[in-house]
Amino acid sequence: MGVRSNRQEDELNAAATGASMTGWEFAWLDGLAVASEPSWSYPDLARPLVRHAASVLDLDTGGGELLAELAPLPRHTVALETWSRNTPAARERLAPFGVSVLTELPAGENEFDVVLSRHGRLPADDIARLLRPRGVLLTQQVGSDDLADLNVALGAPPPQPRRWDAAAAVTMLEAAGLRVTDVREEHPAMVFRDITAVVHQLRTVPWQIRDFSPQKYERELARLAATIRVRGEFTVRSHRFLVQAVRPTEA
Repeated sequence: MGVRSNRQEDELNAAATGASMTGWEFAWLDGLAVASEPSWSYPDLARPLVRHAASVLDLDTGGGELLAELAPLPRHTVALETWSRNTPAARERLAPFGVSVLTELPAGENEFDVVLSRHGRLPADDIARLLRPRGVLLTQQVGSDDLADLNVALGAPPPQPRRWDAAAAVTMLEAAGLRVTDVREEHPAMVFRDITAVVHQLRTVPWQIRDFSPQKYERELARLAATIRVRGEFTVRSHRFLVQAVRPTEA
């Protein structure tokens, strides 16, 4: 019992003191977990939109990783990042591209040809306001079922109290006056191969289990760690959906 307890304590301490995350890079998953991607590629869908745009807004840009990947960018490209831990990293990464990184939504109207939101907010009325006529929104969202089996395994509440899926997003965007042109939704697998990956995931994505700490969930983590050691892995399902919409031409 003492050997198992000490081993479990060592595993959880290693995870709890792991490297902090900046932006939306998850390099710490390498070797510890495998996350499958949906069948579509968000960057591949975004790239031609950006190429043909004169102005782009990227909502919740994180550390600016995706936007930098889409370069060259239009001269008028703006990124939004409200999380103070990410904003300095985004400004440093995007400065060479001439991108302004704001902490509040622009106040104007009819300003952008393309609005991007990958795993970020989706303020439908503001997007409709900021898009030019024929402007395009491309968003990939994390649905409310994301990694829900992880919450179940640890006896935690669901990750989101309300339903958030493609149907809900479409309803909201259409109510704002946008015309939806593409909808896709999938549940790719995510495989955890070590309990430290589980703890890292829950520490760096704090909205999954909002009251999480390795100490509070010690017993549940111990049971899950034992399962991983016996089976070699623990598989859950992520939840991703993609919506593309256009602002209709004004009369």
